[in-house]
Amino acid sequence: MKLNLGCGSKTIEGFLNVDKFFTATTDVVFDLETTPWPWASDSVEEVRLIHSLEHMGQDTDTYLNIIKEIYRICANGALVVIHVPHPRHDNYLGDPTHVRPITPQSLTLFDKAKNEEWLAGGVSAATPLAIYIGVDFFIAGLTTVLDPPYHEKYLNEELSLDEISQKARELNNVIAEYHISLIVRKS
Repeated sequence: MKLNLGCGSKTIEGFLNVDKFFTATTDVVFDLETTPWPWASDSVEEVRLIHSLEHMGQDTDTYLNIIKEIYRICANGALVVIHVPHPRHDNYLGDPTHVRPITPQSLTLFDKAKNEEWLAGGVSAATPLAIYIGVDFFIAGLTTVLDPPYHEKYLNEELSLDEISQKARELNNVIAEYHISLIVRKS
């Protein structure tokens, strides 16, 4: 089974399209902040959260329950594709329904191997959420989508990746969004 969670009106052929609100193309109406979800454990081979995860889980417990449910329903090796606006971009800041910034760094907290590495090395700045809540995802792919003016400057070699990274730490609207691919690890 393949799930397109928080689909809104953007449905994907071959996926079960799920949203809290009914549209003409929604297959299942379900509030994803409500757990447990109606899918069996280990039954999903792919999940897509395309501009939807940042709309869920304003409360930390709710967010962590969503992460646990994604893990529960996914089979070992399942792909989880997440597209989110960068939290320092107007596309994120300007939408009052965006309740949680999602970054590659925050998703790394759900990687059990990284958690174990941090604990063994005495790293105290990173919360080992994978161990605390019993999940294990690793980032298999990351695309950083630059805002058009910065993308053009990068293509024209006016800015290097290092310069863009520096600007992204100092300014808003440098990075437009992240496209992140996670792989589910289960023993």
